[in-house]
Amino acid sequence: MYTWMNRKIYYNMKRNVALLKLSVMVFTVIVLGVIFYLKAMQNYTHQDYANSNFFKIWLAGHMMWTGESPYNSTQWLAEHNAFGVTWQPNETFLYPLPLAFYIAPLGLLSIGQAYIVWQIVSQIIIALTVFWLLRHWKGQAQRLLFLPLMIFLLFFGPVYLSLQIGSVGPLALAAILIAIFLLEHDQPIWAGMVLSLTLLKPPQGLTILILVGIWFLAHRDWKAIIGVTLGGIILLIAGMIRDPLWVIKFRGASALVLDQTLGFDSNVYSYAYLACNQNESCMWIAGTLGVIFMVAVGGYYLWRNHDQFTAWEAFNIIIPIGFVSTIYLWSYDQLPYVIPIVWIVGTLVERTKSYLHVFIFLVVLDVLSIYSLLVQANTQKDLLSIINTILVLGMCLLLLRKKNQPAPLLSSVH
Repeated sequence: MYTWMNRKIYYNMKRNVALLKLSVMVFTVIVLGVIFYLKAMQNYTHQDYANSNFFKIWLAGHMMWTGESPYNSTQWLAEHNAFGVTWQPNETFLYPLPLAFYIAPLGLLSIGQAYIVWQIVSQIIIALTVFWLLRHWKGQAQRLLFLPLMIFLLFFGPVYLSLQIGSVGPLALAAILIAIFLLEHDQPIWAGMVLSLTLLKPPQGLTILILVGIWFLAHRDWKAIIGVTLGGIILLIAGMIRDPLWVIKFRGASALVLDQTLGFDSNVYSYAYLACNQNESCMWIAGTLGVIFMVAVGGYYLWRNHDQFTAWEAFNIIIPIGFVSTIYLWSYDQLPYVIPIVWIVGTLVERTKSYLHVFIFLVVLDVLSIYSLLVQANTQKDLLSIINTILVLGMCLLLLRKKNQPAPLLSSVH
């Protein structure tokens, strides 16, 4: 009789715990759903999304349905005029043509509808990233951070700005996240193919793939390298089916962007340009040496520790070094920093057995990143977003250095 009663009590407790978890999950989804919708509508009603970077991306997707070419300056500018867009800084599309294929579904919607949808989709991608990464810890301590961490991240400068202008950063974030998942599940070819999607923004993808390539070589992971190569070839051919000369046209547009952004971004070439007193010859020499140094140091660190690092930990180093070592990128391109930030937060809870250090880190990160955005808005220069890189990379290096110190996973913290 007592055994039967004990079993009944056990199953009742188990059912109650399951119901509690389900209730918490439903509550979290509802809260985030409301926040995402309000955030999207706030930007929709307060931002001039037609005269923003989002319109350029949406227009390229729209032109995939109209049969026009985003690299034809006459058609490109005519579409701007047709939609009443006055901000026309470039005469053609500035991204690789295959990106327009991914954005094409948004091109079926009106610009306003597409902006709202992309806002919500971007926030969902961020939420799924945080949710899945936190599940790497078995205890509840890290998982309880999901909702508060999401709220903090919405005020992280790169996320805040990316949502405002409707950048394609969430695509890079999703590609890296899926690649980590595939690498952890021993699917290197598919992981490599997914990583090739970072080339949809070449200044971001090139340095990331160079550093990832070093890490793959250290592991002798030839399948992953083959996957990256195959993915790149597929992107190239997909674009050539639509426009055989798209690579040449894209290179011409990219050269114009570089001339317009010298001394404005928070990367090696930009700082070299300013240090060289705006002398381009000096910039190319100093900047290239700086990039080689950064990539060499980062590559050596990854090679030396390749047996100790997981795929996630390797990308925590690759993402910030890749950002600062490229030709040009803006602060909203730091959106993939969400990946190392989640690792920092979860590791801090694991090591300190407290949420206090996490709270301090997130507050400092948000305050400094928003401050750099305010400076950018007033000066039109993005030089201070280097602070985000220093803080995120510095914390990753510090915590990785102490990785070998044993620390049990937590079931609860104070």
